[in-house]
Amino acid sequence: MKFNYQARTKQGEIQTGVVEAGSREAAIETLQRHDLVVVFLEELSETPLYTRSLKIFQRVKPKEVTIFYRQLAILFEANVSPLDALRILGEQTTNQMFKDLIFEVEEDVRGGETLSHAMSKRPKVFSPFYVNVVRAGEATGKLHEVLRYLADHAEREYNLTYKVKGAFTYPIAIFCMFLVVGTLMMIFVVPQLTSMLVELGTELPFTTKILIAVSGFMVNFWWLLAIIVGGLVFGIMKGIKTEKGRLMLDILKLKIPVFKGLFQKIYLARFSENFKTLLVGGIPILKALDISSTVIGNSVYEKIIQEAKERVKVGKTIASAFSAYPKEFTPMLTQMVAVGEKTAALEPILDKVAMFYQQEVDRMVSNMTQLIEPFMILVLGGAVGFLVASILMPIYNIGSNL
Repeated sequence: MKFNYQARTKQGEIQTGVVEAGSREAAIETLQRHDLVVVFLEELSETPLYTRSLKIFQRVKPKEVTIFYRQLAILFEANVSPLDALRILGEQTTNQMFKDLIFEVEEDVRGGETLSHAMSKRPKVFSPFYVNVVRAGEATGKLHEVLRYLADHAEREYNLTYKVKGAFTYPIAIFCMFLVVGTLMMIFVVPQLTSMLVELGTELPFTTKILIAVSGFMVNFWWLLAIIVGGLVFGIMKGIKTEKGRLMLDILKLKIPVFKGLFQKIYLARFSENFKTLLVGGIPILKALDISSTVIGNSVYEKIIQEAKERVKVGKTIASAFSAYPKEFTPMLTQMVAVGEKTAALEPILDKVAMFYQQEVDRMVSNMTQLIEPFMILVLGGAVGFLVASILMPIYNIGSNL
């Protein structure tokens, strides 16, 4: 919220301007903090309709949340009060949607709510994982330490996700560009070249006939192709949002050759990191297992962790519970967890396991990137070769018959 204000300085001078805050009371407090006596304060009129409509497309990016946690931890370690910390972060945030949300959290805290409760009311930005860790920090009086752990965790989680996505961005972009260029050629370029060959009446090679058939279909039935592609994309996007569709996708990730090893290591790294952070934050083991299952990002692992939690509840160790699923939880992880439970050093052991699997993910992503590039060159080269051969071969035959 923005307010027009008119205030008097200590020297008696009148000062006017605009202040941004979560409420009228917060705006007055902000001005008073700058040694101003408020004379007039009025909320600015609502933003135009076109500006409000653009907010539909705004999102709070994971990177922005990660930076928020780090900055919040720094401010708390500097003994800045929660209200001042939230106000400072809200004022310097450039994403208007995130800015408004931070000011809303500030207003709730100002009204007497705890930071964790105020965050829990915005689950799309602050996940239950972070909320529960903050709540544990408030209960133990170690909120500044917990926020530091959270900031470290958020950065590692973001870096892991960024590395995996970044590795496949280049090949996917190249493939999409090839599809666009290939489609334009099949619709606009190939018909002009092949029409000349057809008019000559010579016998065309089989590959040229295939090219002409595909080009003709795309020219005459482009609308049908667009409907099919759009329907497939819509159906897949709609399907993976359902519980059954998400489960099928998660199972598929763990069965795809080459990629199944990468996904497994990502989930093991994520589980180890999340579980360790929750335990360090003071969350009980059963609650930590429950939360970890919801943030791991795979329905198969979520079900296994929930079953393991039930076994731990009746007296089993975590390692023995996971050992029943050797395909999903590797012997290395279960053995390390067993050592951590026997030596009462589970948190540092989990930290080492998380680092190990994160390094394994880095290595696999690097190797896959190196393998994908020559594979794409081979595929794209074959496609271009087929296209060129289908056009040049009949031209060569015509020339040789003259």
